[in-house]
Amino acid sequence: MTSNTNTPSDDSTPTSGDGIDVAHLSALARLALNAEATSEVASDLQSIVTLIDAMRTVDTEGVEPLSHPFDGTARLRADEVTEHPDPEHFQRNAPATSDQYYLVPRVVE
Repeated sequence: MTSNTNTPSDDSTPTSGDGIDVAHLSALARLALNAEATSEVASDLQSIVTLIDAMRTVDTEGVEPLSHPFDGTARLRADEVTEHPDPEHFQRNAPATSDQYYLVPRVVE
């Protein structure tokens, strides 16, 4: 009886890197990668796996999950008017204005 596992075997698609089947992943993502790109992707993926392995070694026993990485509240600036726009300055080159509104031709009858 043969085992049906998702682990790559010796007769599967060639792998690049340490057990990462870049050819299979690129086929799943419908990407056409040349040999140089395949090598770069394999290297990047291996770096990611190495980082995840390093993170898994950290003892998190007793550490409560956070809803946000920062404790505390956001410091917001006061909502104060700092500029006073001059409508005449902005409407100086407009074809037609009235009471600080732009007048446009009517398009709907």
